[in-house]
Amino acid sequence: MKFNPSRLGIARKRRMLNKSALAERVGVRPLTITRWESHQSEPTAENIDALAKELRYPKEFFFARDIDEPLDALTSFRSQTSMTAATRDAALAAGAIGFLILDWVSERFNLPVDHLPDLRSYGEEGPEVAARVLRQEWGLGEAPISNMVHLLESKGVRVFSLAQNTKAVDAYSVRRHDGTPCVFLNTFKSAERSRFDAAHELAHLILHQDGSVTGRSAEDQANAFASAFLMPKSDVLSVLPRIQHLGELIAAKARWRVSLTALTYRAHKLGIISDWKYRDFYIEISTKGYNREEPMESEREKSVVWDKVLKALWAEKTTQDDIARALDVPTDEVADLLFGMLNTGIPVTNKASSKRFSVIQGHIPPG
Repeated sequence: MKFNPSRLGIARKRRMLNKSALAERVGVRPLTITRWESHQSEPTAENIDALAKELRYPKEFFFARDIDEPLDALTSFRSQTSMTAATRDAALAAGAIGFLILDWVSERFNLPVDHLPDLRSYGEEGPEVAARVLRQEWGLGEAPISNMVHLLESKGVRVFSLAQNTKAVDAYSVRRHDGTPCVFLNTFKSAERSRFDAAHELAHLILHQDGSVTGRSAEDQANAFASAFLMPKSDVLSVLPRIQHLGELIAAKARWRVSLTALTYRAHKLGIISDWKYRDFYIEISTKGYNREEPMESEREKSVVWDKVLKALWAEKTTQDDIARALDVPTDEVADLLFGMLNTGIPVTNKASSKRFSVIQGHIPPG
């Protein structure tokens, strides 16, 4: 195999290095990095050794096939205000590694198929309507959703976790070239915020597939959808017909497993609390630091698909080291993307077999 310049770009972005910084580390000019990544010239064997050392990627990684990469223009990012270009590029490059892992797993497992409806037409009627229609279509009723990650996976969404160096990214979603919906979630913030992010990205996947709604309008719609989807109007009104003290909201938020700020906002939108009480509650939330440290935080959600896949692989004595070697990527990249649930304690005695494991679809709890 010949040197693959696109893979150099992916590895560089994963380490959040610009071309000048990488050039300084490997002892070449920045223009040389540009020429390597644009396929105008190729690095020498000595250069490859230096690149592998500085980027902490196996040398073989730079000589494999092209990787499907998330396209910036087709990717919906949540909360872009605090995100630098380097962080954004690192998150997109993580998506490319995630796709590589997904391809490897899909050759061995039958994963749930895509059951996301196209609800773009409901965007004009409002996110509240879209959330209600989706709940009806999926048979969820008005009950709280116990696990957003499991629900997404049961409907064919591939859910990945983001690494430490992209924790400024709350979440993003994208459809692959074959239409497979994927969501990447930040697992360094509160469990409640991650659930909201998952619902937010679901909105992008079902409401904004054609890119006709973008920017602030798309983000506002996704936030409104997530709020209505996680906290159905009739359920909130029946449980919280009136609220006098913030403690009532703190106690109630466990029902929907949302943040205190999200429930306070929803209660205000539904007219349960007045404008002045809403203002007072937010002052109290800020004063007590509940906007930084979630009170009575819920248990963090993890993937059931990756758990089933990895347990099946472990049964054949295939570890994350095997997966990483098969893909020529660092082991930590695999662990970071799969919710850190891999196990290094299982001895490697043989490679994973080429047979396909039993279908996972139908064995995932719907929410």
